[in-house]
Amino acid sequence: MEQQDKNTMNLTKRLATAGAASRRKAAELIKNGEVTVNGKVETNPATLVSPSDKIRVSGSSLDAAPEHVYIMLHKPRGYLTSMSDDRGRKCVSELVRGVGSRVYPIGRLDLNSEGLLLMTDDGELANLLTHPRHAVGKVYNVSVRGEITEEKLAILRDADAIF
Repeated sequence: MEQQDKNTMNLTKRLATAGAASRRKAAELIKNGEVTVNGKVETNPATLVSPSDKIRVSGSSLDAAPEHVYIMLHKPRGYLTSMSDDRGRKCVSELVRGVGSRVYPIGRLDLNSEGLLLMTDDGELANLLTHPRHAVGKVYNVSVRGEITEEKLAILRDADAIF
């Protein structure tokens, strides 16, 4: 078995990291013969590629070092932190139309909450910020209506320990 270089990655992950497509869509493109690696059509989504490999998707070159898009978005109440919704609700994707790249949210905010939401096409950064193994801390400031008693705070603190 060939030794894997630390910079080598799965072709679907490489396409997603470059912002060319989601992993699922990348797998479809590969299986449909729309991806070439070093001039050869590649149909196996699990193929390992290195940074030096020349990759083309539907005839367009995949840059070795992509320019990523990073957006700090104030998500208003009433928008889902999602790119689409089968129930027709408003999604944050509507707020970032026309940015020129397929960006997606890093993390989640509830439908009826508002606040800072990061969006990017940088899959590596998204993974670094959200995957539990990286243990990136998050702070949420919450404003509530009504009175918060010590008893209610204790319940919230106990719930936090579960997560």
